[in-house]
Formats: sequence, C-alpha cells, structure tokens
Amino acid sequence: MADFERYDEEFASLTEQVTSKIKLLDPATTNGVSPPTADADIKMAHNLLLQADDLLKQMGLEARGADDASLKRDLLGKVRVCKTRLANLRDDYEAAKTQVERSALGLSNDIESNSRGSRGSGSKERLLSNTDSLQSQSETLANARSIMAETESVAMEITEELGRHRETIDSAHGRVRQVTGMTNRARRIVQNMSRREVQQKLILYGVGGTLGLVFLFLLYSMFS
Repeated sequence: MADFERYDEEFASLTEQVTSKIKLLDPATTNGVSPPTADADIKMAHNLLLQADDLLKQMGLEARGADDASLKRDLLGKVRVCKTRLANLRDDYEAAKTQVERSALGLSNDIESNSRGSRGSGSKERLLSNTDSLQSQSETLANARSIMAETESVAMEITEELGRHRETIDSAHGRVRQVTGMTNRARRIVQNMSRREVQQKLILYGVGGTLGLVFLFLLYSMFS
C-alpha cells in the first residue's frame, strides 16, 4: 500500500496549507480587516481543497482494493478520518470566505451595528443576505456531494463484499459437484464389482455343476 501512504502524506500536506491560508483570513489575526491577498488566499484555499478531495478519492480506491481484510478495514478507517478532516476544513473555508465577502462590502460588525438605519446600509444588508443565502446553498450542495460520494463508497464496498461471498458460494458449489461426481464414480465401481461377483459365482456354480455331472457319468460308466 505504498500508493496509499503517499496519498496520505500529500493529503496531510494539502490540509496544512489550507489551514495556514485560512488562518491568514482569521478576523482575530487581521483585526476584522481582510488582508490585501484575501482574494488570492481564498482561491488558493479552494484549489487546495479540490486537490485534497481528489486525493481522498484515490485513497478510497486504494483502500477498497486491498486484499487483506484487516488492512482494508484499517485503511478505510483512515479514509473516514480524512473525510471528517476535509469536511471541517470546508466549513472553515466557507466561514473565511464569508468574512472576506463581508469585508469587501464594508460590513464589519461595528459598521453593521451603527448604520442599520441608513438606506445604503439597508442595500448592503440585502446584498449580504443574498450572499449568505447563496453561501448556504453552496454548503448544502457540498454536503450533498459529500454524502453522495460516501454513499457511493459504501455501495462499492457492499458490492465487493457480495462479490466475495458469491465467489465463496461458487467455490462451495464446485466442491459439492466434485464430491457428487466422486460419489457417482464410487457407486458405479461398487455396482461393477457386484456384477463381477455375481458373474464369478455363476461361473463357479456352472463349473461345479459340470464337474458333478462328469463325476456321475464316470460312476455310471464304471458300474454299467
């Protein structure tokens, strides 16, 4: 499973890079103001997440292709842990992206609380609401894709398990057919032996009868 280990290392490296990009956008470290490289950091984090998702799919394929059942269980467990890690990073990414969009609209928390009554603020609020709605829809789609991928993974595992069971059943049927064939051959051998035994008895009876007749004929010849 050298490929799996390599994918695992690459996945860890990608998630570390995503984490570092998200930290650069954390309001606690930027005083609520997005850095000049915020847009580039968001795009980079998004691309890194896509690469991590591709690696996770490859790891799943490698895990399901393991021949040893115990090793396969361990590898699939690692894949599930990585899926959870990636899902958490997606949530952090979406939160950071939302913060950058708020900052781009001039909607820091302080400004929002002090200017809700103005017309311009109301327009920004509506725009922010639309952005949040789109963000929520994107998160829902991302979650749906994640669930579909996990469902597909489970379905493939079940299919492979059923395939192994079918092979076991076919092998058992083959052994049953072999035993049945051996039993039939043994029955034929026994029948042939029985027939030969009957034939031998008939021959013995015939020979004995013939000898008896010859003996009687000799006795008759002697006394006649």
